[in-house]
Amino acid sequence: MKELVDHLMAAYRARIERLDWMGPETKTKALAKLSVIKKKLGYPDRWRDYSALQIGAGSYIQNYMNACMFEFDRHMKKIGGPVDRAEWYMSPQTVNACYSPGMNEILYPAAFLQPPFFDPNGDDAMNFGAIGMTIGHELTHGFDDQGALFDLRGNLVNWWTKEDKERFDKQTIHLAEQFDAYEPLPGLHVNGKLTLGENIADLGGLLIAYDGPIHSVGGSENLTKEKMQAFFIGYAISERGSSREEALRTQIQTDPHSPSIYRVNGPLSNMPEFYEAFDVKPGDKLYREERDRIRIW
Repeated sequence: MKELVDHLMAAYRARIERLDWMGPETKTKALAKLSVIKKKLGYPDRWRDYSALQIGAGSYIQNYMNACMFEFDRHMKKIGGPVDRAEWYMSPQTVNACYSPGMNEILYPAAFLQPPFFDPNGDDAMNFGAIGMTIGHELTHGFDDQGALFDLRGNLVNWWTKEDKERFDKQTIHLAEQFDAYEPLPGLHVNGKLTLGENIADLGGLLIAYDGPIHSVGGSENLTKEKMQAFFIGYAISERGSSREEALRTQIQTDPHSPSIYRVNGPLSNMPEFYEAFDVKPGDKLYREERDRIRIW
């Protein structure tokens, strides 16, 4: 995982350097921020001590109250002390991943590092499409409209120039419009503005992860069509899911993440690499005219 993350960091660095909408001043700060992102992978270096927590077989409610008091006391003891940058805000058993803007760190618990997201014995290209995309996704949150508000130390400081922010916003408007057009249920459309931050991170994450195999295998000429296809298939498999209509309606109205089908079809329809991998032609379901494809990162 450490090796894989290093490939993704290198790919991101190269992508920032060649952005045409980001000016030199913002690029310098972006690269500095990227260079100090802390990587928390698998489990913490220092385990939390639960020896003072009393848990017994007699009373569920007493156990619950004891746990609440234990956590309250633990947090109270932090007051007045320094920030503990080694602390984990997820347990290793949590199937999730995150980027923390206030800490400038990415966190991938052990439970997340298993199929369908990551298989240490599996195909590299599929791993890059699955776990690689999520790494790129979380990294992108450090450099999107929210990440622009926090500097490399996690302080609430806007480090973008006004001109770069305006150019960024101009491109993201079109991505929001794309997702507004998706209609998972009759009369119910995805909210492109609500989901914009996550959609930007999905598209950016895929582009960065796609660059990862190029760094891994030694050059784009070694990235065969089979490997290209495996990358996209790996990502699609990692997003497989099924929702009842009621849950889907709730998600669309409240969740900043788009439904899984659009988290796959949306960014892929904007990527020339996807068109090349599967020979996508006009008339195919995911085909977009080249002028309509969006490429922010």
